[in-house]
Amino acid sequence: MSTESGRDSGPAILAVDGGNSKADAILIDRAGVILGAARWIGRSNVGTAGRSIAVLTDAIAAACADAAVPPERRPVAPVGVYCLAGADFPIDEQRVGRGLAQGGWTERTVVRNDTFAVLRAGTGRGWGVAVVCGAGMNCLGVGPDGRMVRFPALGPLSGDLAAGGDWVGLAALGAALRARDGRGARTALERSVPRHFGMARPETVMNAMHRGRLSRDRLVELPPTVFEAAMSGDSVARTILDQVADEVVAMATAAIRRLRLARADVDVVLGGGMFRSGDDAFAARVERGIRRVAPRANVTELTGPPVLGAGLLGLDEIGAPEEATATLRRSIDHATVERSGNRSTSMGPGDRRA
Repeated sequence: MSTESGRDSGPAILAVDGGNSKADAILIDRAGVILGAARWIGRSNVGTAGRSIAVLTDAIAAACADAAVPPERRPVAPVGVYCLAGADFPIDEQRVGRGLAQGGWTERTVVRNDTFAVLRAGTGRGWGVAVVCGAGMNCLGVGPDGRMVRFPALGPLSGDLAAGGDWVGLAALGAALRARDGRGARTALERSVPRHFGMARPETVMNAMHRGRLSRDRLVELPPTVFEAAMSGDSVARTILDQVADEVVAMATAAIRRLRLARADVDVVLGGGMFRSGDDAFAARVERGIRRVAPRANVTELTGPPVLGAGLLGLDEIGAPEEATATLRRSIDHATVERSGNRSTSMGPGDRRA
């Protein structure tokens, strides 16, 4: 890697964002300059402890390699901020924090739910509502007075409906099967769902998953297929996505009401892969639903990766100046950490975007 301004100061922050399908890690100096970054593909929801911690450490090691920081020389930074799906309760944060601290990556370890990263990345006001909708779904609300609203986000066990990409994939396969056997309306998903897995019929996909030849985790790959069908006019696919949009609205507006922000110009930040589909109808349904409860709400889709929010929280922890936060915001976008088709990818100097 080439030498960059501020590089001599070394890493001050290790920031990690972990979700249901990947973990992103970046090393940042005190000036907000990114020294190294990596994405590690793998389920890193810490609600399913064990392998998730391993995925996080793999991402960290890859980011260290990208920054030319020997990962065996620990700590690699004074502060580590981890914003993680599955860290839904204080007890989760404590459990995961202990596990990460044992690795000795940083002198101090801060664990938060991934919604905190989305809120921090999406607004600089320090309060508002954030909804994450990727493989799963969760919501965080913070009032101007610091009062907080959170949700368990444990799926059907906590009353969640149509909660994210995992659910969309399962619903899409179910719709394809019902179309095939006559229980449901005909849909393009009958063909496109099995085609995604290189199969001819939806029942072949079902049997492969039932018998363990195809992982059920791969259902999370199907939302783009559903969005494509819906944007082509398929009513079954559109109904699936409408249910997800309505659950986003339900979570966001519940937080708004509980914080008594219905009359405020509250920032509502939407983050996660389901909001990056380019489907105007999906986005419009979410915004309309939120504005029916909070007409002055500022509804925005997060344009940068959530790991940006973890990095900004790290800069907050060390009392960095505003110039550092501005530098970090300018220096990172989705291309900074995204690479498709690889289990692990660290970025080189030519990949940085200011």
